[in-house]
Amino acid sequence: MHEPLWLVWARKLQSIAQTGLTFNRDPYDRERYEMVAEVATSMLAAQTGEPAQRIANLFAGESGYPTPKIDVRAAVFDEQHRLLFVREAADHGRWTLPGGWADVNLAPAENALKEVQEESGFEARIIKLAAAWDRVRQGHPPSAWSCLKLFFLCEVTGGEARTSHETTEVAWFGRNEIPDDLSLGRVLPHQIARMYDHLADPALPVDFD
Repeated sequence: MHEPLWLVWARKLQSIAQTGLTFNRDPYDRERYEMVAEVATSMLAAQTGEPAQRIANLFAGESGYPTPKIDVRAAVFDEQHRLLFVREAADHGRWTLPGGWADVNLAPAENALKEVQEESGFEARIIKLAAAWDRVRQGHPPSAWSCLKLFFLCEVTGGEARTSHETTEVAWFGRNEIPDDLSLGRVLPHQIARMYDHLADPALPVDFD
């Protein structure tokens, strides 16, 4: 899946503006970078139908040198080689692997295990980092943010199914039982299939784009 060029350009313009506003102290240059940010906002508003002010407020929360956001996903398997899924309270109640944006002051693996416990009620152990994928190159739906997705292969160690304010259902699925209504912004079918490959052969090298 290729992103539309207008989204690539708008994201690049926002990145340039954010960098300039972070490091440049010349008042005239800062004014120009603010104009670049306005162009990026206008492009996104025109193409998405979202209010320009809402987009501007979203970008206003970003500062410093722009880097990709990090999303962590945990592929947790039980003794029957079933994979743990949670049904999101958001995104129309679709299924996904436990995970989310990485929190500060936690290592990526700690983030993944925290998400498993919070979203599903289960406890797990990391076996390996299975994949470090770019969101765009993997074919996820377009997003305003550049994103690096880390997938960890895990085994369940305890706990019991429990939903949270983020999830409405917790379930285990076999390889041939994966639900069709996946939250494609979070996980894709070929990524799930690849987690089964890593389960079958933990010696596989880490996948990356």
